[in-house]
Amino acid sequence: MVERVRVAILGASGYTGAELVRLLSRHPRVTLAALTANRKAGQALAQVFPHLGGLDLPVLSSVEAVDWAGIDFVFCALPHGTTQALLRDLLDGPHGGRLRIADLSADFRLRDPEVYAQWYGHAHQAVDLQKEAVYGLTERNRTALKTARLVAVPGCYPTSAQLPLSPLLAAGLIETDPLIIDAKSGASGAGREAREGSLHCEVSEGVHAYGIGGTHRHTPEIEQELSLAAGRPVRVTFTPHLMPMNRGILSTIYVRLTEGTTVDALRDHLAATYAGEPFVRVVSASEAVHTRHVRGSNHVLIGVHADRSPGRAILVCAEDNLVKGASGQAIQDMNVMLGFEETLGLGQAPLFP
Repeated sequence: MVERVRVAILGASGYTGAELVRLLSRHPRVTLAALTANRKAGQALAQVFPHLGGLDLPVLSSVEAVDWAGIDFVFCALPHGTTQALLRDLLDGPHGGRLRIADLSADFRLRDPEVYAQWYGHAHQAVDLQKEAVYGLTERNRTALKTARLVAVPGCYPTSAQLPLSPLLAAGLIETDPLIIDAKSGASGAGREAREGSLHCEVSEGVHAYGIGGTHRHTPEIEQELSLAAGRPVRVTFTPHLMPMNRGILSTIYVRLTEGTTVDALRDHLAATYAGEPFVRVVSASEAVHTRHVRGSNHVLIGVHADRSPGRAILVCAEDNLVKGASGQAIQDMNVMLGFEETLGLGQAPLFP
């Protein structure tokens, strides 16, 4: 019999929590042992998400009601600012020596506590644990993930920026300035909480930019990781847009080539970097990149195109914000952390049309 790990999902009533349940329900090495949603405790998950009604799942409970002695791995899909003290207490508690955690919030992504406080408006409540957290972009941090207790799952926008940019910066093929990231996301990126800006009439039949001027909270995460890749400070011009679609991210990125570099060299380097990767594919110059070609999957498509201005290039990256941009990447991290085949539970082909 194949040994299974017993998994708890904290925040199972949100979009990323539901996506974790959908994907993990078919994972051959996972048993879903606890699902929490404090405001919906006592309900079946099917009452919250009818599309998951055919699954044999535990009833939703409060976090306090979880029997941690029976849990091996935790996915934390709670809102930003709510996980620091909770995860610190879990790992410091009587069962902390055996727990492994993937946190999908932004609480452990930023390495500098002062930068965190600046962008999130309060002091970090678990600074020592924050220092220990491993950034969970699987394609770049596999070695560190293998021994991590706590993984900070990257944000959706940062994932779509780093996968095309980090290898090129590390190889010195593009300049660090300018880097312009024009990113567009489906409405599920704003979460499931009821708010005016997420209403159908506010989102449909239009597109709008937000977080203009580098004010979006994913900006410091993008700059932190690109600076590590480049080996020197990097600043970006990052503007996200809300699109009238449920899921998906398309990032169009404008870069300047270093002296003597060609657009073909960019494409060749990215293709070589991701040649052995199960979820990242660099497409040909004639192939378009669409969010609908990755919808519902953990796959990422990257395109490289010449700009009409000499010495410049345009990178295009598509992902599903709820899968590779959140829950799928968290499962990919878990697989590496636990020594499983990296693609387990993530083999679904994209859903089309």
